[in-house]
Amino acid sequence: MSISLLSSLVPAKWTFATRRVDRSLIAGIDGSFDTVRAGDLILAQVVQLGQHQRVQLTSGRPSAIYPGDMIVLACGARYAPDQFEGVAEIDPAGADLLAGGGCIGRMTARNERIKPATQLLPVGRLCDAQGHAVNLDRFSLPSSPRAYEIPVIFVLGTAMNSGKTLATAQLALGLRRAGYKVAALKGTGTGAFGDLNEYADTGAHLVADFTDAGMVTTYMEPLTRIKDGLDKLLGHAAEAGCQIAVMEIADGLFQRETGQLVADPWLRARMSGLVFACGDAVAAAGGLAELARHGLRPDVLTGLLSCSPMAVAEAQAATGVTVLRKSDLADPAEANLFALRALGMPRQVA
Repeated sequence: MSISLLSSLVPAKWTFATRRVDRSLIAGIDGSFDTVRAGDLILAQVVQLGQHQRVQLTSGRPSAIYPGDMIVLACGARYAPDQFEGVAEIDPAGADLLAGGGCIGRMTARNERIKPATQLLPVGRLCDAQGHAVNLDRFSLPSSPRAYEIPVIFVLGTAMNSGKTLATAQLALGLRRAGYKVAALKGTGTGAFGDLNEYADTGAHLVADFTDAGMVTTYMEPLTRIKDGLDKLLGHAAEAGCQIAVMEIADGLFQRETGQLVADPWLRARMSGLVFACGDAVAAAGGLAELARHGLRPDVLTGLLSCSPMAVAEAQAATGVTVLRKSDLADPAEANLFALRALGMPRQVA
């Protein structure tokens, strides 16, 4: 490793998305940005602060960033209607911080309510001793034949910020309280520690996400790779002794990868339960109609609508599906009903 590269990497802030990287493999740097692919590690310098004024470190804490700071991120695309859309491209003249968890690329659109992206100057792509680009997929969890052993309760939603993460965490809490070894998993989205920390706080036996399967984000990834990543997470959970998994699928039903998964037989084959998070009764009715097109019907509704008794009444009247609050999901008796159905056992009658 050159002295100049070493002097840049030592003080650099390594972001959440790089937490599985074996840094001893880094031996050089190149400027081949025209051949970069999603997951390649990029050393960049902060030029001008925008929407993101902090990054998430591998240690699990946020760090303020300042112009001149060196950061190690992964090239990736992003889809976040509340923030940015971006693609996995690196312009040597300047790039965008698409996500504080460590995603660098080119912004193509942003929500008008937020600031422009923080501007970064790409310094180089990190390489190993053979001159090959170091990519997150090199550090992915291995595949396991046990992936199909574990029942999965999927958590879907109508949109970003509809309540999916809270529902996943609270159901994991309820299952843990009911005595199960539960895996709380984030199947798709953009790498960030917020969701994983929320899962971990429940005492789940195992917590993991798609970055553990070698992807900084799942946006614009082939469906075959996404399904392989989900199976890696489930196999990891089974190998760790988990009895049941709760898996959140990011964004809404019309988002590219979520829509592909909902339409794919893989999801129906793997699904042992379905929780659907909605913002209001109209969203619930529309979401159920879209799910029905694919032969799916949720076991329960939850999310933001569950905060309002009026919205709950409207949703239940419109759909015929029970609405559960977060306290209901965290209740061991209610969670046990999910587990019994998922494990293929007869439901207990009160």
